[in-house]
Amino acid sequence: MKNFILSIVVVLCAFSFAAFYHYRNENIPANMISIVKNSPKSSVGNSIIPIDKAILKAFFIKYPDFKKYQTDVSALYKNRDYSSIWYDKTGLIEFADLLYSKVNELEEEGLKSSIAYASIIGGIFNSSTANELSQTDTEVLLTTMYVFYVKKVFHGIDVTKTTEIGWFLPRKNISYENLLDSLLTDPELLNKNEKQLFGQYYKLREVLKKYRAIEQSDNWNPIDIDPSIEYYKAYDSSKTIGQIRHRLAVMGDLKQDSKSNIYDEELMAAVINFKKRNGYKANKILSTWQVQRMNIPIKKYISTIMVNMERCRWIDPKLAKVPEYIVINIPAFKLFYRKNGKKLLESNLLVGKAMTETVVFSGSISSVVFSPYWIVPRSIIENEIKQAIFQDQNYLESHEMEWNNGNIIQRPGVKNPMGLVKFMFPNSNDIYLHDTPYKSLFEFDYRAFSHGCINMDKAKELAILILKDDPNWTAERINEAMKGEKQTIYMLKNKIPVYIGYFTAWVNDTGEINFYSDLYQRDDRLAALLFSDDTE
Repeated sequence: MKNFILSIVVVLCAFSFAAFYHYRNENIPANMISIVKNSPKSSVGNSIIPIDKAILKAFFIKYPDFKKYQTDVSALYKNRDYSSIWYDKTGLIEFADLLYSKVNELEEEGLKSSIAYASIIGGIFNSSTANELSQTDTEVLLTTMYVFYVKKVFHGIDVTKTTEIGWFLPRKNISYENLLDSLLTDPELLNKNEKQLFGQYYKLREVLKKYRAIEQSDNWNPIDIDPSIEYYKAYDSSKTIGQIRHRLAVMGDLKQDSKSNIYDEELMAAVINFKKRNGYKANKILSTWQVQRMNIPIKKYISTIMVNMERCRWIDPKLAKVPEYIVINIPAFKLFYRKNGKKLLESNLLVGKAMTETVVFSGSISSVVFSPYWIVPRSIIENEIKQAIFQDQNYLESHEMEWNNGNIIQRPGVKNPMGLVKFMFPNSNDIYLHDTPYKSLFEFDYRAFSHGCINMDKAKELAILILKDDPNWTAERINEAMKGEKQTIYMLKNKIPVYIGYFTAWVNDTGEINFYSDLYQRDDRLAALLFSDDTE
């Protein structure tokens, strides 16, 4: 009896094992079965594909063009206990195809790069191509492709290079592991991920599509410029005006092209909109040099959009999530003060001229100073004031200046270059945000006149808004403090972040693209870095 029962147990066990093995064979592709059967059991979990340090080292010897990604790829596997990423029990996961599609669409992301070993990687996804890659190579190739894509799209060029070209705003940090987890959970984040990319990036990406479509339409014909005409005024008539009308219709400033050669009211409204988008005074007079701006080749506009998308990659989206902050765009000569998600103030600016560029960096306003003294920077003393004193011994007194412990200070008053209020955010660049007595300079389109400091035309309005929640600082008290008689310092309870950036293309809240002059000739330098190597 015992032998009979034992026989039944043996038969049942054999049947169960056979059923289990048949089930495995039905659900695992044939080309994977031998690996599952023959591979030694991993000591680091239940990875479908065996991965370890030795395998990774051998991979990057075999694919030397990917050596630059070895550290990040190895760290990613280490953090995931060397588990496979791209395989499950049924084969390659669907996300691998989605990522590969995005790698092949880098132009849509404002990039010109292509990945090394593209044909080998392409063979993974092409069913008509004989693919002799091992699953281990396939696995690590896809992980390297992921790191390549993230570096290009989400991170941008290296921090060392951006520092060399004068970008000192803080760069964001990328966690390859956390980002991968979020993408695997929600693949739609490949198309739009505002936790990883500054929102302006996606606005520029949409405009890039529009301008590429214009380029493909071959509808960007040169505008003939008559050198004998300085400007066009209302109801002038010429062939050039008809060409301007067509260009503004293509750009979207004009709803349709009537083909008229007369500078009529409809065209004037379009010109005003064009001027607003390009940093000019909004009037109906159209100068020849503004027409020259319209005549920029479409390829140049596209390049400008692409380099500004690159700048957006460097911005941490969290910077714009703080309750209160100030952002300054140097080429636009503009300051924006935002609080609780709303734009409360927009101010025109004077910024540093080419020889004394305003620096791209961030700081925090710690105090507001009414009727300030001006501590003259050492460079101005050496390069300007000493020569002025040599020529006029009464120079200091006539400018309400005096020596103070080896420095020159200027007393509060209407002659003080700081104006009647300044906003202190301590920094090593000796850059201040302040009022100015030279109000007439704001009438110019080009306003790079300062020694590097940022001069506001609405400094008083900013002070009122910043102190709005303090009942002790009414508008009347602020007016009294700004008489230029006595310096008064107000220490802020909460510091206000200030971000000074450099964007020559910017999409506003209504979705319109704005282009600004490249004051410091930085676009071409960035384009050279961005497009220097087509294959990475």
